[in-house]
Amino acid sequence: MRLDYHDIKEEARFILTNFQCAPSLNLLKEKNFYKSIWCTTGEQHLIVDGYEVTLKAHQVLFCTPVNIVEVPQDNRGLIAYAFNREFYCIREHDQEVSCMGILFFGSSNAPIINLSDKDQATMNAMLLLFQEEFENKDHIQGEMLRTLLKRFLIMATRLIKREENVDNMSVKQVDLIRKFNILVEQHYKEKHQVADYADLLFKSPKTLSNFFKKHDVKSPLRIINDRITAEAKRLLRYSDLTAEEIAFELGYKEPSHFSKFFKKHTGVSPLTYRKG
Repeated sequence: MRLDYHDIKEEARFILTNFQCAPSLNLLKEKNFYKSIWCTTGEQHLIVDGYEVTLKAHQVLFCTPVNIVEVPQDNRGLIAYAFNREFYCIREHDQEVSCMGILFFGSSNAPIINLSDKDQATMNAMLLLFQEEFENKDHIQGEMLRTLLKRFLIMATRLIKREENVDNMSVKQVDLIRKFNILVEQHYKEKHQVADYADLLFKSPKTLSNFFKKHDVKSPLRIINDRITAEAKRLLRYSDLTAEEIAFELGYKEPSHFSKFFKKHTGVSPLTYRKG
């Protein structure tokens, strides 16, 4: 199954697939797609940024365009929603569930949410609505699909907030965490210190660190370091750049400093990681 909506004028694309055809598998190699992959039964072993991720029944994985995902050809029980920024992702339009929200940029790692029995029933009902809407070839089809996707993202955002212990925070508190993660995503290649982001948020580094600690959220420095490490791993595994070129790409003036950083956070040197 592969259901494809494409607005040529706006270059907006939205795809619903179960990966049972070659074009769907190739979809994951295309850039600029946000991907939500739902395991409906059993368990599947995916590769995300070079690492194996086991997706169990009734779990949903969320990936940004920078996450490189590989799905086995003999997969069963996977359903994916893939869309580009042109289809749904305008910051001024519901920031809380947009592509710049905590659902997609809340962590350097692709997050996974767990579905309860009630959530599974909702997901199945929504899948039917998506499939029905793809049969309607009229001028409002895109808007209807966008509305359904928004409902799906709102549901997922509520679940991930609950699982990451931010459900009881105020909107203002959640917004601070979201803004920090957005800033890291935008500037991690040139800004490596908590103080850099604290300045952008008009906070002191201590205030920022204490806030994250109080709410049992990954520390600001770890978020920064994890994001740099994730990008370094991607470049080492999937690009032809040398370790020295990657160091410069990630904002290190001295390759030796990058090598030391990488080994500290992964346990191996960049070259050893690439060979492995």
